[in-house]
Amino acid sequence: MTYAARLLDLPEPSGHFVQLYGEDDGLLIKNVARYLAEGLRRGDGLVVIATPEHSEPIARELRQDRAYSRAVLEGCVVFLDAEATLAKLMVNDRPDPDRFEAVIAETVARAQQRAGHSAVRGYGEMVGLLWKAGRFSDAVLLEGYWNRLLDSSNLRLFCAYPIDVFSPDYKVEKVDQVLCAHTHMLPVDDALESALSQAMDEVLGARMLALRGLMKANHRPSWGVVPKSEGIILWLRNNLPGTSEEILRLARLYYQPAQLRATS
Repeated sequence: MTYAARLLDLPEPSGHFVQLYGEDDGLLIKNVARYLAEGLRRGDGLVVIATPEHSEPIARELRQDRAYSRAVLEGCVVFLDAEATLAKLMVNDRPDPDRFEAVIAETVARAQQRAGHSAVRGYGEMVGLLWKAGRFSDAVLLEGYWNRLLDSSNLRLFCAYPIDVFSPDYKVEKVDQVLCAHTHMLPVDDALESALSQAMDEVLGARMLALRGLMKANHRPSWGVVPKSEGIILWLRNNLPGTSEEILRLARLYYQPAQLRATS
């Protein structure tokens, strides 16, 4: 079982997960559906706050589970539109804690009550919408509201951000606060490590042996949620700005996601 699968299947509802995705959101849909389906099997309530392009394929995956239709009829499964829900939280163009309590916390409580169970699994893309709009501080602010709700309820949360790990957006100064707001980051794909290793060996050559030791020695605690490959990319951008772009350009060329490997 992979690291991502172990996280998604854990029975404890206390985690706050994050997944980053680029143009290809196939792995995101697969992971979210697995995480929610596991909740269905355990009798958890489900609250999904997603964009239409993601909520529809997620629901399609969940309909394959026989428990889904009954859970929907009983009000244990709630789907909300991410953009419309985010608008309800805004006061003076910023996410408001009282609105969050009235809209989100109440929705979670109702799903929990109707499920007759102590746990709720949530999935949200409102922070991703804020990030995409360049409203980074508002995304972090909203994550804080979610974390307070996690501390006071039996909720487990999965967030998604439209951040391509190969892009300049994925660097310490932009993502550090987001990563620190979560307990775990799901890996992009196991193939990423192989692509990075090949690109680093090609660009850095003999320097690579010494640099591997530096990467390990200077691994920052705030990156604890980050899988190995995603942590390496952050380290490269922060410590080797002169060569990191060439390494990542090659790694993108060498990287082949799991869904492409399965069809090739």
